[in-house]
Amino acid sequence: MTVTAHDGTTLPGIGLGTYRLNGADGVRAVRDALASGYTLLDSAFNYENEGTVGRAVREADVDRATVLVTSKLPGRHHAYDAALRTIEESVYRTGLDAIDLYLVHWPNPVTGRYVEAWRALVAAREAGLVRHIGVSNFLPEHLERIEAETGVRPVLNQIELHPYFPQVDQVAYHRERGIITEAWSPIARGNDVVGEPVVAEIAAAHGISPIQTILAWHVARGVLPLPKSADPGRQRENLAAADVVLTADEVDRITALGRPDGRMKNQDPAVYEEF
Repeated sequence: MTVTAHDGTTLPGIGLGTYRLNGADGVRAVRDALASGYTLLDSAFNYENEGTVGRAVREADVDRATVLVTSKLPGRHHAYDAALRTIEESVYRTGLDAIDLYLVHWPNPVTGRYVEAWRALVAAREAGLVRHIGVSNFLPEHLERIEAETGVRPVLNQIELHPYFPQVDQVAYHRERGIITEAWSPIARGNDVVGEPVVAEIAAAHGISPIQTILAWHVARGVLPLPKSADPGRQRENLAAADVVLTADEVDRITALGRPDGRMKNQDPAVYEEF
């Protein structure tokens, strides 16, 4: 299972979230994930683990060309020159020749420099520092503005997305424009979504775990989830969810768990600022 963007960029159906995978333990966890078959790793400048992820990739017994490393630009460095320096620093931290996918982490619309940040990502791609560029937590209005002002459409938008916040309209918007949807916190961390009766029922029908059921729901919707786990067994289970096929009715029943207040931390990209 893969997902493809408007420009032909193709990513695997499930990636590995690496938030709080740091240091030697983090290197082992990421290396285990690569050994289990993960090919997409999600990091960020603010996670302070780009070095961990890069070291794991360099140490792993895998072909570097098959691994896609992601990082993200923090809000405090949206100014053009600062953004370019930060992207360079991200590459240096990983110890890799380039970062495969680089995102603007949040639009920070109150500060209002996200177009400037996007121009820096375009320049970084042209300079060979990064291979593909996208965004995170952007609303349609933000996506339309950066494309209108630069002529460059992101290949991907990483957003909060889980059964309590299924983002139906935003996913449809992305699909129409060939923008890949990635889901952060795909299991709704700190939530009780895995205990929902409908999830348990569907899991039992397929002989899989509730977490695998939710990940399969993402995949069925064409969304790329980024579950995090440091446990090799759980990593393999999560990755195997890409092969589970849910019915359209099962997908709809899980989507129906959505709530008007489904965001976990009320981080509305229309007003939220992340530095």
